[in-house]
Amino acid sequence: MTRVQANLLLLLAAAIWGGGFVAQSTAMKAIGPYWFIGLRFAIAALAVLPFAMREARKATGKTTPRHLTLYLLTGLALFGGAVTQQIGLQTTTVTNSSFITGLYVVFVPLIAVVFLRRAPHWVIWPGAGLAVAGIYLLSGGQLSALTRGDLLTVVCAVFWAGQITFAGIAVSQTGRPLALALSQFAVTAVCALAIAIAMEPISWSAISGAAPEILYVGLFSSGLAFSLQIIGQRYTTPSQAAIFLSSEALFGAMLGALLLGETISSLGYAGCALMFTAMLLVEVVPEIARRRAAMGLKSMPKAG
Repeated sequence: MTRVQANLLLLLAAAIWGGGFVAQSTAMKAIGPYWFIGLRFAIAALAVLPFAMREARKATGKTTPRHLTLYLLTGLALFGGAVTQQIGLQTTTVTNSSFITGLYVVFVPLIAVVFLRRAPHWVIWPGAGLAVAGIYLLSGGQLSALTRGDLLTVVCAVFWAGQITFAGIAVSQTGRPLALALSQFAVTAVCALAIAIAMEPISWSAISGAAPEILYVGLFSSGLAFSLQIIGQRYTTPSQAAIFLSSEALFGAMLGALLLGETISSLGYAGCALMFTAMLLVEVVPEIARRRAAMGLKSMPKAG
């Protein structure tokens, strides 16, 4: 897979997640957040299980304790992000949630610099700045009075950044994206269901009332989109992945406007343009640099 194809997969995942914001918001009318998270990721794990088993049969390398640790850390980061985002949606709008969640585009390169000692391509910084500015404009620039849900979603963005980083490391070392997807879904489902059983009431009427949303986010937002993310991250960098995945804010805001009646201002449309500019920058600039480097190597005289 080329880097362009990988980034398009990430863009598709972001579009699916954008629809997930709407489903997550409307589901809260019928079911508690922990039951919702537990059921959605249990469905996602079951959906990915047969494909992960097929992948395991074809695998040549062995799973090491380090691989298992990476799977666990990725799952815990996913759980943290899912919980803070879901609870946050109880007291914030889909537009605000999708905007603030997009802050992971900044946190990912910061994690790479601080913890991994990896300097990203220089274009990531202006690209991240444009993306964040675009997401901010998409919100209408009216986040001066942050709610509890907004603050929880800031924490969610940190967890998403960790999940993107851990997923990129794990899949590059194991070469088994579906095993990673299954593991993180299972970890998240177990953690959420354990808390749900202890803290939240449940009934069949609540489950049936939220069934369409649970199925959408379980099969598509979780099972399909996270698998696309992991597969795409095999062929691109965590920082570039963060830029493309951050476009979920664009899709979330648009679908919130279409399905929930939330509005997008003229500033919001300007934000959309900035986000696409950011994605174009991180796609085109590194590719131009690689081609120039390759042409320079070809033009060098051979020793002899």
